[in-house]
Amino acid sequence: MASKIFVDTDIIIDLLIDRQPHADAASIIFDLADKKKLKLFASSICLNNVHYIVRKELGDMKTRAIIGDLLELVEILSVSGKDIENAVNSEFKDFEDAIQHSVAQGSKEISAIVTRNTKDYKKSQIPVFNTDTYAKMVLKEG
Repeated sequence: MASKIFVDTDIIIDLLIDRQPHADAASIIFDLADKKKLKLFASSICLNNVHYIVRKELGDMKTRAIIGDLLELVEILSVSGKDIENAVNSEFKDFEDAIQHSVAQGSKEISAIVTRNTKDYKKSQIPVFNTDTYAKMVLKEG
């Protein structure tokens, strides 16, 4: 069975606008998802942030098309009022990451969060991996 991971916004942006040196590890993760060796999840707030940043590089229409394609590889989880409440009451320093964590934690399927900003997830109750570390780990498992 494929590992089920929550991908943070930065991973998706790295992939879509080829932010080096991070895009290579992101590409490995998404390639494994395409091959059904990983199942990826992200929050609905993530896609808003992805569009906001990526459209500056690629334009609105191209970004929307890419996000549409992304929906084939990533299951989108809704942000609920409870997630916002959890974020407000969390010990996370970054509010957006607190929301992301709450959404990930709400899905009992997710076994890990993958992000470039592991320091922002110090209070996570789900294992958190740096993108490069996770990509190397899953490639080694083969």
